[in-house]
This record gives sequence, C-alpha cells and structure tokens, in this order.
Amino acid sequence: MSETHTTHLIPLPRLQTAMARVVRGFGSSEAEVAAVADNLIAANLTGHDSHGIGMLPRYAEAFLQGGLQPNAHVSTVLDSPNMLRLDGNRGFGQVIGREAMALGIERARAHGSCIVALGNAHHLGRIGAWAEQAADAGLVSVHFVNVISRAIVAPHGGGDARFGTNPFCVGVPLSGQPHVVLDFATSMIAQGKTRVAHNKGEDVPPGCLIDDQGRPTTTPRYTVIPPFGALLTFGGHKGFGLALMCELLGGALAANMTQRDDDATRRRVLNGMFSVLVDPAALGDRAAFEREALGFMDWAQASPPREGYERVQLAGAPERAYRAERTARGVPVDGTTWQEILAAASKLGVDPAAVQADAGTA
Repeated sequence: MSETHTTHLIPLPRLQTAMARVVRGFGSSEAEVAAVADNLIAANLTGHDSHGIGMLPRYAEAFLQGGLQPNAHVSTVLDSPNMLRLDGNRGFGQVIGREAMALGIERARAHGSCIVALGNAHHLGRIGAWAEQAADAGLVSVHFVNVISRAIVAPHGGGDARFGTNPFCVGVPLSGQPHVVLDFATSMIAQGKTRVAHNKGEDVPPGCLIDDQGRPTTTPRYTVIPPFGALLTFGGHKGFGLALMCELLGGALAANMTQRDDDATRRRVLNGMFSVLVDPAALGDRAAFEREALGFMDWAQASPPREGYERVQLAGAPERAYRAERTARGVPVDGTTWQEILAAASKLGVDPAAVQADAGTA
C-alpha cells in the first residue's frame, strides 16, 4: 500500500511532540508553540480533523508569503467598559483568539456582559474553543465569524463561490454538566472536511457541492484544486441568511473587512469575529436559568429515537465521545495529510525525518 493510502494512528503524546517540532519552524516562542500545537490537536481529538493539524501546510504557505505573523499579539483599538475592538495583527489565531477572549471575559465578569469585536486575526481554528474558554469562566457566549480567503461557498441560488464557510457558535455553561457548545460552519460541511475527503480519496455526501459549472457533484476536488466549484449553505436560504449575518457582523462590523477578493494565490486565512459574552448571574437568577435549561435538555432527550438513531444527542456529545476514544487509542492521520505536513516542515526548515521519528511513523 502506498504511503498516501496509509492511515497512521499516532499516540497523543507522540503527536504533541511531533507537532511542536513543526510549529517551532515558524520561529514561534515556546508559549506560542504550545498554544498552536495544542489547539490544532484538540480539534483532531474532538473529531474535527478539518481544523486540526492538517491546517499546518496552509499556515506554512501563509507564513512564507508574509500573511501570517508569528509571535504577534492582540492590540486594543477601542476600549470602553463593556465593548472592545481588537486587532489581531495577522497573528496565529490560536494565540489571538485566546487573548481576545481573556480580555472579554475580564470585562464581562466586571460589568455583566462584553462585546468583543476582533479583526485581522489569522485562522482562529475551531471557534468552539473560544466558546469553551468563555464557558469555563461561567459565561454564555455567541460568536459570528467571517473568513477572508479564496471564496468557497455559493450564496443560495448562486452558481459560484462568493464567501467563506462563516462559522457560527454558541456556548452555554451549566454547573456540574459538560458545556453545551454549538459550533458549525454555515456551509453544508466545512471546507477542511472536503480537503480531508479529497486526501482520503472519498466522496462527500450529495447536496454539499457544485462543480465549476454550477452543477451538483460529490467530488471534493472542486474545493481543493482548480477549476474550483463551491460548497452550498446548509438549509438553503436559512444557512445563507446566517452566513450573511456572520459576514455583516464578524466582517463588516467587527473587522471592517468583508470577503470580496477571489485571489487564490494568497494563502493567508483571516477571520473577523463578533462575540457577545454574558454572565447569567448578572442577568438574573443563575440557579433558575440552569434549572430551566437542564429541564428542557432532559425533556428533549427523553424523545424516543426514531429509526436509524440510537438516541437524541445534544451539541457537544459527539465531540466528547471522539475525545475519549482518540485520547486512549491515538489520533488517525491519513497518509496524504501526513505527507503534506512533512513537506510543510521541510519548507519551514524542520527535518521531516525528525518529525516522523517523534510521531513513530518513520
């Protein structure tokens, strides 16, 4: 079997060591190395391979073009008691996102709520990580995100790509319970999932893609290599409507930057994110809020499963199952993605053989 058709099952500690070695190739501080590697691996652990270590080749290309700035931090553009406008300075989103949320959390704890408008951040990764950070602090959060890169999603009724996958995310903390985190792309599937399917030689489900002529297709190459097609929005006009709001709030309002550039040669991925953080205790009786929330969740999950389903699951449950399994058994990485990571390491001046030795794939 060829290397590209091999799936590597890499133990978590070995993967952490290998990915830290690759990220050091950007010239990052050790704190940034840990933040980037841990965040990407966490996405793989939760089953979101689209936002995991397979992003490193794209990051390397963006860095070499000057579109990603290692060791950058957020700077404050506007500062009022419960509103912040922040500039991410094209820094690693894994660092910028955490810093932005930390500032917003501090204000929301002090004033009951905070609006955080973040712009010019390089790829923020899995947005659920920032909702989880807020939830760990006891805060509800809502996030609207736009994407500045080659357009990849068609508007409802349109025949070509005009915007990005524009994620939407909500996090709700409940005492003694796992956080409820809803995090999804407004496209039928995330762009990264088409990259993963392409690398594995698999099709995507019907109804997700159109080709370069605007015709339905299940072939993921149309989002990976030219000629490009487009992803479709989930739920038809409803998904497009939510994607539009992500562009208007995350892009126009938070970042002063919307997607109108179809230049596929620039490899940077910039995000704007409009976040609202709320302390439930400042809004009312937190115990009453949690009692009602848990009561509804129990009520919904008590619905008898219909044919083809084992049970009703709430947002976050599949991710927890993936995390438990992959932490114990290792993280699967398809051969094509692994070869792309090794090639990226080489471009960054990192010895691919050392990365393979770290991971145990040599």
